[in-house]
Amino acid sequence: MVETWWVWMVAGLFLAILEVLAPVFVFLGFAIGAVLTGALMWLGLPPSGWMAGSLAAHLLVFAILSLLAWLALRTLFGLPKDTVKIWDRDINDN
Repeated sequence: MVETWWVWMVAGLFLAILEVLAPVFVFLGFAIGAVLTGALMWLGLPPSGWMAGSLAAHLLVFAILSLLAWLALRTLFGLPKDTVKIWDRDINDN
């Protein structure tokens, strides 16, 4: 079941919807990793032949792509290095 490309695409869509419902900036990296894993299999790129028939290989590729996606998102949208968010006013201040 995990060897079909559309399962990974549906899982990526589900994780993206989960990110919208609970915006914790974690599920988006997993969603991108799942979609990229499905795209690798759909397009028949070189890792897809290596992954054939092995759940462990699929999960390894998914984990690596998810980590790379999370690091890319963190680099693009994260706070600059060595900065702390400073609050100027409190919600209770009028």
